Amino acid sequence: MTFDIGFTGFVFIMTMFAIFWRPGGINEAWPASIGAGLILLTGIVSGSDVADIIHKIGGASITIMATIIMAVILESFGFFNWAAVRLATMSQGSGYRLYWYIQMLCFLMTLLFNNDGSILITTPILILLLKNLRLKPHQMIPYLLSGALIATASSAPIGVSNIVNLIALKIVNMSLFMYTAMMFIPAIIGLLFMSLLMFLVLKKRLPKTLPTSAYDLEEQFFTTNFHPLKGKTSVETKRKRSLFMLKILLFVFALRCLLFVASFFSIPVEWVAVSGSICLLVWRWYQLGTNPVDILKKIPWHILVFAFSMYVIIYGLMNAGLITLLIKVCTPIVSQGLLHASLIMGGLVSVLSNVFNNHPALMIGTITLTKMNLDPVTLKTIYLANIIGSDVGSLLFPIGTLASLIWMHILRQKKIKIKWKDYLHVTLIVIPLTTIVTLFLLYYWVQLIFS
Repeated sequence: MTFDIGFTGFVFIMTMFAIFWRPGGINEAWPASIGAGLILLTGIVSGSDVADIIHKIGGASITIMATIIMAVILESFGFFNWAAVRLATMSQGSGYRLYWYIQMLCFLMTLLFNNDGSILITTPILILLLKNLRLKPHQMIPYLLSGALIATASSAPIGVSNIVNLIALKIVNMSLFMYTAMMFIPAIIGLLFMSLLMFLVLKKRLPKTLPTSAYDLEEQFFTTNFHPLKGKTSVETKRKRSLFMLKILLFVFALRCLLFVASFFSIPVEWVAVSGSICLLVWRWYQLGTNPVDILKKIPWHILVFAFSMYVIIYGLMNAGLITLLIKVCTPIVSQGLLHASLIMGGLVSVLSNVFNNHPALMIGTITLTKMNLDPVTLKTIYLANIIGSDVGSLLFPIGTLASLIWMHILRQKKIKIKWKDYLHVTLIVIPLTTIVTLFLLYYWVQLIFS
């Protein structure tokens, strides 16, 4: 047992170190899979544990991959270039308006897809937009940072916007419909508070007036790429192009609503997600005449490997006795009342997320809760408090979430330098306050509606 604890702890720490460091620019799946392989070789995680892991993460992983496929399809349609131009147009030369429209775009993209997909797609588009507006690097950072923070935090209102949220839902046996009923209102109000607070912190660094665009991003895309509104359709007007984009957006929104309908009727949500992505692939094939294989090549399949590997390592920690220790520590906290338990447990997951990343932090926190024999309302409320800590509180440092790591990696690729002091200048004020406010909102919402 002593060997199990020491070895598993060592593997976990080295895995997280490699994920943060990413030597040679490797993706996070490599260190996670190596760590999981070592755990499996020692027998600390058994074959039955592996079967349980696959059962828990299977549906969530399929759902997330299906939504990422839809995001990549929309990119191929030119939707994000089209949206970026609309941002610049609606801003009417105001740097303050542009801030709010970027917040809205990043929020909607996470809500319609997921936080990792939102970061992967919107960050390059925002960089393109801001460079086209000829903003200096120090003027770009507030927009990019605030957009990334709201995109990541926006995975809290609904469970399907974050793979770790979906996996944790399976563990606590909570439906997507119930998750949204309990979480949507407090999380949305918390996000509004966060956006306003970020605006107040960043206001002096935002340009009041925006320069004119160097060129038309929309026309550049549609004249250099084959698009469904070119060729056989012979439609070039911006009005008809916008109508086409809105149709696609309406389809994605309808599909998102169907996920909740499926959850309400106990239909596996992954069935709906996969069906929707297939429909969109066929639609694209029909419009563009392009084989779907090119889309499948762009999908970050390594996310599946990462999720499975991290779960193997967490199960290793659990089998080595970590969960037993956490139960002893957390039981007195939970017994002091729901508000106290929500604040402390949400805060604890926030701290663990910023130290170890939010994926293992939420997994450990959720598994611990299921072993404490809590009543259903208490279990679900504290689980949602953990989600707030994982999705919002984890943003204190840029290493707290996978989405943040991806964001930092994209900035490095685009040769945009952001220092830790620039990041912490915003997050040290915004993230703790937003986390606490949202935890309070969750408690009082549950007391008002579900008690």
